[in-house]
Amino acid sequence: MATQIKSKRGLKNAFDNCSEEVREYFEHIPDLLDDFPMEVCLAYVFSRLELGQNMALYCGAVKIHKVNAEVAKGAVSRMHMTRKNFVVIYKTVFDIELPRTAHADLKSAEETRDAIMHGKSTTDDRIRNAIARVLEYAEDVNKQLQRKHQLKPFGKLQGFSGRATKLDKRTSRFLLKGMGYPIA
Repeated sequence: MATQIKSKRGLKNAFDNCSEEVREYFEHIPDLLDDFPMEVCLAYVFSRLELGQNMALYCGAVKIHKVNAEVAKGAVSRMHMTRKNFVVIYKTVFDIELPRTAHADLKSAEETRDAIMHGKSTTDDRIRNAIARVLEYAEDVNKQLQRKHQLKPFGKLQGFSGRATKLDKRTSRFLLKGMGYPIA
């Protein structure tokens, strides 16, 4: 069960308790909380969340399946990423389900994000907790992928794939297409 965040200070404490990778990945949260309405911080964390999810799929294809990096980048860029589609491709790429609790808790955060992005009102309490859910989700995904594939998509990715020989572009396209990526 997700921790309930009761104040802005509590959210800052939750951020401070995150791993170094997640704090660096979402580095602007403290300043955004101090200088802007919380809706701005929520938009930022969801922007970074979606970037991290795209990076997870890209890195998984390149590191695990030895796909050509250029082809993988193009495939991820062209992909129309829905929440449902991400879950399916994640399972295909990593051969594991998203961490169940984190994914379930993220749904309430997505509802809060959707309300704000569609001009609906919500409470500061829901916004604070939505931001916290995104941080918890990032931590759980990092832990899961680090344990199974030595990969942390919500962190620094320098050298993530090592020096392993990659597939040629043609073979990479076929492999990605079979995994459900859109290939031109």
